[in-house]
Amino acid sequence: MNGVITPADTLGTRLTGLRGFYRAGYRSVLAYRADLLFGVIGFVIQTVLAVAVWRVLYDGHDEVAGVASSTAVAYAVLAGCIQSVVMPWQFSSLPQRVFRGQIGVDMMRPRSLISQNLAQAAGTMVGRLPIGVAGLAVGLALGGVQAPRSLLDLFASAVSILLGIANIMTINLLVSMIAFWTLETGGVMILYRFASAFLSGALIPLWFMPEWLQPIIGRLPFQAQIYAPLSIWFGTRHGGELIGTLALQLGWVLALFVLLQLVWRRAVHRVVVLGG
Repeated sequence: MNGVITPADTLGTRLTGLRGFYRAGYRSVLAYRADLLFGVIGFVIQTVLAVAVWRVLYDGHDEVAGVASSTAVAYAVLAGCIQSVVMPWQFSSLPQRVFRGQIGVDMMRPRSLISQNLAQAAGTMVGRLPIGVAGLAVGLALGGVQAPRSLLDLFASAVSILLGIANIMTINLLVSMIAFWTLETGGVMILYRFASAFLSGALIPLWFMPEWLQPIIGRLPFQAQIYAPLSIWFGTRHGGELIGTLALQLGWVLALFVLLQLVWRRAVHRVVVLGG
């Protein structure tokens, strides 16, 4: 009123400005519907194989490393669902825009480059939801998915998943910023994807890691992406340990975002050196 801009108006304006980048990410997935369809089919097959393989591995054993067969199968299915949505091969359009020289236009926009890319990444993840939902449906049909043991575990795991997604989005953008120093980022992206899949527990749960390696991986940011949310989902974290897990996830998100800001400041100077 009276021409005064309130904080709510400012926030609303910023969110409206970022909506276009979110839609761009979402539509970039739907634009290639055949690719999305094959992604759904491929992940359904992967889910069926994951359930079959883990059940064969547990054949004749009720538990391995203290983990029941049903838990291991459910973990494999849920980890695959999360990974299929939030860890695509294409992390960000930033490297392509740097390569094509479009980054100069992005830097002149009223919204920061970081917020532009995070909004676009959020849209991409939402666009890929059908892949994860299809895998989850198959896992449920095969009896390979367990529900959380309590409402507290369900709520805490939901919060943990959101923190894990924030962690993934931030690290993905950090890795993408390598494009400011080298135009060839394919090798780095592939190395990061496989390292992240292993260290996050997407491929092998940390339960089955060597005892000397578990504490090391448990302190890295990658375990906060998939292993931490699913460990809460299956009720293996209680009381102070549960709070500590969520606090560690939040701490990594904040630390990574600060690091992202620092890297971006260096990248800006790099663009100036290269002439924009």
